[in-house]
Amino acid sequence: MSEPRPLVVRLFSWIWTLIVFCFRAAVVFSVVLIGFAIWGGTHVAHVPLQSNLPLTLIPAGTLADQVYDDRGRDFLRQFSDTKANQTSLRSLIDALDTAATDKRVPFVVVDLDEMAGAGLPQLEELAVAMRNFRTSGKPIYAFGESYDQRQYYIAAQADEISLDPMGSVLLEGISVYTNYFKDALDKLGVQVNIFRVGEYKSAVEPYERNDMSPEARTANQAWLGDLWKNYGKAIGQARKLSDDAVDRYITGFNAGLDKHQGDTAAYALEAGLVTRVETRAEFRKRMIEKVGINQQTHDTFRQIDFDSYLSAVGAENKATPPTAKIAVVVVQGEIVDGEGDENSAGGDTVADLLDQARRDDDVEAVILRVDSPGGSVLASEKIRRGVQALQANGKPVVASMSTLAASGGYWISMEADQIWAEPTTITGSIGIFGMIPTISEPLNKLGIHTDGVGTTPLAGAFRIDRPLSAEVKGLFQKQIEKGYRTFIEGVAKGRNIPVKQVDSIARGRVWSGMAAKELGLVDELGGFAEAEAATAKLAKLEPGSYQLDELQSEHNYWAQFIGRFIGKSQLKLDGIAKLLPAGPLGDQAASLVQALSRLDDPKGVYAYCFCTPALGSSPR
Repeated sequence: MSEPRPLVVRLFSWIWTLIVFCFRAAVVFSVVLIGFAIWGGTHVAHVPLQSNLPLTLIPAGTLADQVYDDRGRDFLRQFSDTKANQTSLRSLIDALDTAATDKRVPFVVVDLDEMAGAGLPQLEELAVAMRNFRTSGKPIYAFGESYDQRQYYIAAQADEISLDPMGSVLLEGISVYTNYFKDALDKLGVQVNIFRVGEYKSAVEPYERNDMSPEARTANQAWLGDLWKNYGKAIGQARKLSDDAVDRYITGFNAGLDKHQGDTAAYALEAGLVTRVETRAEFRKRMIEKVGINQQTHDTFRQIDFDSYLSAVGAENKATPPTAKIAVVVVQGEIVDGEGDENSAGGDTVADLLDQARRDDDVEAVILRVDSPGGSVLASEKIRRGVQALQANGKPVVASMSTLAASGGYWISMEADQIWAEPTTITGSIGIFGMIPTISEPLNKLGIHTDGVGTTPLAGAFRIDRPLSAEVKGLFQKQIEKGYRTFIEGVAKGRNIPVKQVDSIARGRVWSGMAAKELGLVDELGGFAEAEAATAKLAKLEPGSYQLDELQSEHNYWAQFIGRFIGKSQLKLDGIAKLLPAGPLGDQAASLVQALSRLDDPKGVYAYCFCTPALGSSPR
């Protein structure tokens, strides 16, 4: 018979049992509560729309062609001040199109302070929707504490543009600058073995040079000039100014501030870029005089945001949607091997969506919406094969190029039945490269040496801690050349251009959509709406006889939420950057490591374009 445990031990055991029970109960309760909250978030009661209710467009984060559906994140945002990091471009346009004929919406208010990024083609598509809305006779009012270059493109489409007295309109031009790592690599002793075809394929230059090559400088200056010319012309037309008004505003900035004693708002007003200088409170007061005060907050005017408006209108619409569908598959971000995430397009994921559209008997055609600099050749090829499979099943595919459809982004588009792009789309960059870094020299400096034997000349030849032999380098270069031939032959077939002609305009060179149209790389100029009309025509579908079906991969919302709640223990390559020494050399090495971490093709072969332009920085 065992002796009874001391009272202290028994008391501690009882307390511990109680703690464990409470913890488990709390976890179960939290999970159930979260489940009901997420479920409730998708079953919102729609409030009937009232008359004389202005529509507000307040985009947050970057404009995106497809917003990653993440209910777990949306639920968490309700309990914090965190702003959305993306806003759906299609939702903004749909709200404007619907409100144009809705008698309950007297006007639109645009507030762009939270909009952080967008490409020129996306801005132009939204601008077109704003201009169409104004043709209904309803005005648009814009307010901003300051406007950067992207924000102002949208504000310029409004009837009235208000600017805070302390604000500015910061226009500066478009540029392409990047870090070059050659000296840093030499100092670190890292050998980056580069294989490429095309003298304009400048994506590899940061690893072999300390500056931009003459070829890249010439090509970049050409397409940057096309984009900037379109920007200035669009602003001039919107504000009824000359096409060079933006250039004159920039060159005269210093003198203008001298004249107005440093008052940037006064200078913007004098230049005709804004129509009013007023505080947010003064702007709200003017709107209150038009439609009345918000009875809930009592500090602003009556209004409805675009998401709530679309939900309310959708709830009112009881009509049964047409059975026929045009599927929309979005390729957004770098093209990576595998599944991808909200910032990248996984080759397997996109290929699965295309196959889903192929197997759906109700899908008559597909719009491939592309906003990507490319990436993995293997992943890009999987997507291209998905396009071919749809066409083999008699379903036409139209590529609609957004901000960027270059390199791998063009690879996946090249055999579409039609390619549409905006004049300011960045495309082309038809070229291939491969990179294999080796670190034998840094290891040698640390006293770490690699030696051994293998059964063939290739055994162990691909180790990162050994220098590449001439034979291995030859093997890689042959693969790159084969990939380039495949690329230009695919372009020749898809666009019906002789191979030699494709080679002359390829070589890795980047083109604007306007130039690409003249070269035959793009069939027509226009945005998503024009691409949709062309797709319907190819599928022999009349307007109103079909619905758009935007496909998106399914996500495990519970797993996403729990992952954010408890954190993830995942080692990433860019974490190495934190271990590097402080100072300029360490900063350069960190940038290099982060850049290399994006390259994940299994064979180390890429169709990628480092050609995203800087459209200006935010003044805040």
